[in-house]
Parts: sequence; structure tokens; C-alpha cells
Amino acid sequence: MTTPPALLIAGHGTRDEAGAEAFRDFVRELGRRHPELPVAGGFIELSPPPLGDAVTELVERGVRRFAAVPLMLVSAGHAKGDIPAALSREKERHPGISYTYGRPLGPHPALLRVLERRLAEVVDPSWDPSEVTVLLVGRGSTDPDANAEVFKAARLLWEGRGYAAVETAFVSLAEPDVPGGLDRCVRLGARRVVVLPYFLFTGILPDRVRHQTEEWAAAHPETEVRSADVIGPEPELLDLVWERYEEAVKGDLRMNCDSCVYRIALPGFEDKVGLPQQPHFHPDDDGDHHHGHHHGHGHAHSHAH
Repeated sequence: MTTPPALLIAGHGTRDEAGAEAFRDFVRELGRRHPELPVAGGFIELSPPPLGDAVTELVERGVRRFAAVPLMLVSAGHAKGDIPAALSREKERHPGISYTYGRPLGPHPALLRVLERRLAEVVDPSWDPSEVTVLLVGRGSTDPDANAEVFKAARLLWEGRGYAAVETAFVSLAEPDVPGGLDRCVRLGARRVVVLPYFLFTGILPDRVRHQTEEWAAAHPETEVRSADVIGPEPELLDLVWERYEEAVKGDLRMNCDSCVYRIALPGFEDKVGLPQQPHFHPDDDGDHHHGHHHGHGHAHSHAH
């Protein structure tokens, strides 16, 4: 039987020791869950161990093939450039190794379920969801695509759950910032706001989100504001990393099916799961050659898994 590729987890890195240790604990837990293969993890910057040391650790354990999974919610500069560059460098340092590279994690329905739990932890049970506005706060990037991914997560969190709105803000590098996002919520009529950090683990930036939220709330006593916790090392996150590993190993780096209503039971759209896909006519298309266009723009794999 062929030995399965090892699993390499690539983290962002943080100056916050508790956040770095949370990552290291997470990697150790993955190793305990999957004793059948070597598991290692390292950071791109700011905290040890560096990603190169993690690759060296695997090589010293006899690994020749591995799958690298970025422990990141969105595909920004690190996932798109820094990690591939680091892996390419490691391939030169360790001739004979080969690797595949997996997808970032979000916005997967499993993560949305954890976010929903984080909201439930701080929302008063007597509150009607329609009276609650959520402000989802991402890291922020100079990459518009990465910022758009946070907006996508916010929209998916809003769909079918009954909140008044799920607005989006960023803690660095992108607008709106946290105070600006809270101001926007109020302009939209919000009286109760839950600030929800879109971060995997504790760290400098999630702490900054909470601090800025507290400062804003102190200056706006007429608005009830609560802060939710980060996602954390939940079972869903462990399962999702393994899913990304298996995708990378099998070469199944497919189109976005994580949030496809025909595959996944999203709140309010459960009846769509497994529905056969039929060609349909777009009234705004000109000419007859589009009549056979598949719903979902080529999303014609088997949905009834």
C-alpha cells in the first residue's frame, strides 16, 4: 500500500504568543487525530517555527511527499504568493520532495456554523434575530479579492438566519475599519450590534478588534454592542483542514462547492440539496444559443452526493 502524503499546515504567524501556541496545539491535535501520517506546521512570519523548519522536520522523518494546507480563512498575499514561494524554496533545499497545495478554508459552511455558535454565546436569548445586526470583522488586505471573500462570508452568514443585517469591516489595510463599520450599522438603524471577529485564533488583531469595539461602545451608549469570540480550534476546523488535505491529495481542487445550495443544506435552502440541474433560459440573453446554458455557469457536477 502506498504511504499517504504527509500533512504540512502553513500558518500566518502572530506576535501574540497565545495565538502562536494555539496554532501549534492545533497542529499537534491534527497529528493525534491522524497517527497514520506525519503532520507538521510552521509560520510564514512573526512566530516560530518557520515553515522551512516544518518541512525539514518532515524530511528528517523520511517524508518525500506532502500536501500543504494554508490555515487561513481567505486567499490573500500569503496564501497566493508567500506560501507557494516558500514551498518552492524548500523544494530546492530538499531535492526529491514533491508536494501539492490545498485551498484556504473559508467561507465553508462548517465555519459558518461555528460563527453562528459564537453569536449565540453573546446574544441574549430573548432577542429576536431580526433586531440583531452583526458586524463581521476580517483581517483586511490590499488584495480586493481577499476582502471580497470576507463580504461573501458575511452574506452567507446572513442568508436564512434572520439577522437584521450582517455588515463587514476590517481591522487593517482595508475600509471600513471597525469604528466606521459600527457607524454604518447605526446609520442602517441598528440598536443591537454583535461584533464577530473573522479570525481563527486569538492574537494581536482580534484583541485590537475587541479594544476598538469597547472604545466605540463607550462613546455610543445608546447602542448595545457585544463582542463575540474568534473561531478557535473547534472540531469543525479540524475536520475542514482534513477535507482540504484530502482535496489536495486527490487533486480535487474544484470550483466553489463549499457553499453551493445544491450540495450543502444552507439555512432556508435545505430543499435544494440534490435537485437535478436543468438547462434554463436567461430572459436577458440575446439569441437562442444560450438556451442550453446550465444553471450555475457550468456547475454541472453531480450535486446529489
